[in-house]
Amino acid sequence: MSENHLYTYGVVDDEEFELDVSGVNGGTPIRTVQYRTLSAVVSDIDELEPERSDENVRAHDEVLREVIEAGDGRTVVPMQFGMVFKTGRTLKSVLRSGRRAFRKALLDVDGMVELGVKVVVDEGETVDEEILQDVADRLTAAAERDVKNDLFSDRLVLNRAYLVDYDDQEAFSEAVQAVRDDYEDLSVQYSGPWAPYNFVDIEIGAAQ
Repeated sequence: MSENHLYTYGVVDDEEFELDVSGVNGGTPIRTVQYRTLSAVVSDIDELEPERSDENVRAHDEVLREVIEAGDGRTVVPMQFGMVFKTGRTLKSVLRSGRRAFRKALLDVDGMVELGVKVVVDEGETVDEEILQDVADRLTAAAERDVKNDLFSDRLVLNRAYLVDYDDQEAFSEAVQAVRDDYEDLSVQYSGPWAPYNFVDIEIGAAQ
């Protein structure tokens, strides 16, 4: 019988575990494939190019969230959606060749999660730049790092990702709530925790 392909969600420090959640294309269980000091988080999948449906994208993100939370802040370097490896041997080869980059990334985001904040206005409205700067400064002060994301809509006036220590999420949430309290006319959208997509930079092509 041929070996199933491996859908890969991310990479963690050397650890063996299973999670009872459904992954992309309903794949279960979520488990690890180990290579030396690295473990890839995977599930079986029949196809090499899974559909990028809302359901599958949500499953990808939720698996990574469960990896973090089930490990009480376990550090994970996330893969982008759609990373499928034909065999376990191929995956281990990628872990071997990318070992230095993965180890550096794990150190860079050790114990951290990503939180997202957007500020949205009604059609045709604007926000004073000093207000936006105050919001940005206050949230940046509550995080380890932050990055600006694209303002992909005229209504979107602030879109940032924040790298926050797993144990400091409550303090960051309080900073977000303080912004909402001080600027009641602003629509502040807050999301997470997510795997730190915006704070790792590893380019890997799925070896098929």
